[in-house]
Amino acid sequence: MTQPKTDPRIQRTRKLIMDSFIELSGKKEFKEITVKDITAEAMINRATFYYHFEDIYDLLEKVLSEVLLVNLDCDDYRNNELDEETLVNIFTAITNFQMSLSNRCHRGYEDTIARIIREQLEIIFYKMLLFQNKTEEDEALKITAVLLSWGIYGTSVEWRRNGKEMLPEDFIKLAIPSILSGIGFGSTGEQI
Repeated sequence: MTQPKTDPRIQRTRKLIMDSFIELSGKKEFKEITVKDITAEAMINRATFYYHFEDIYDLLEKVLSEVLLVNLDCDDYRNNELDEETLVNIFTAITNFQMSLSNRCHRGYEDTIARIIREQLEIIFYKMLLFQNKTEEDEALKITAVLLSWGIYGTSVEWRRNGKEMLPEDFIKLAIPSILSGIGFGSTGEQI
């Protein structure tokens, strides 16, 4: 008989596996880490590992998602307005998350990391836009959330590659006036 996922023993074991993976990822490249390494580090058997995760890639995705959610502290953004402070906080959380990942992880799995960040940001931005616009589901808001998530992620990559001499919050503040006021063009493409 399987126990519900909310069982504290299941949660502890899942956390133990994830913590073991994080510990190993600080010592080895991801492609060198095996399920056997993780089970030995966590002192569990393979069946226990596979009860919680499909494979090592599933584990990587879940670890990255969970760490990102902790960094973003998503509850803080549930009813926030999309303003300068919120954008700075989100951008800082994303850059902190990227800095916390080892270069080993970035090298081989940038696409996975990028997808996870963008998906989480899209959810956050969409909820904020719905709250701010006091509306039901809206296709235009979904597209806006996608645009914002890709833009914030792309800007964080640019900061990581070229702008580290500037604090992340100062870096993003350069673009915020344009983001919040619009680019200055109307729907016909003519400058306003």
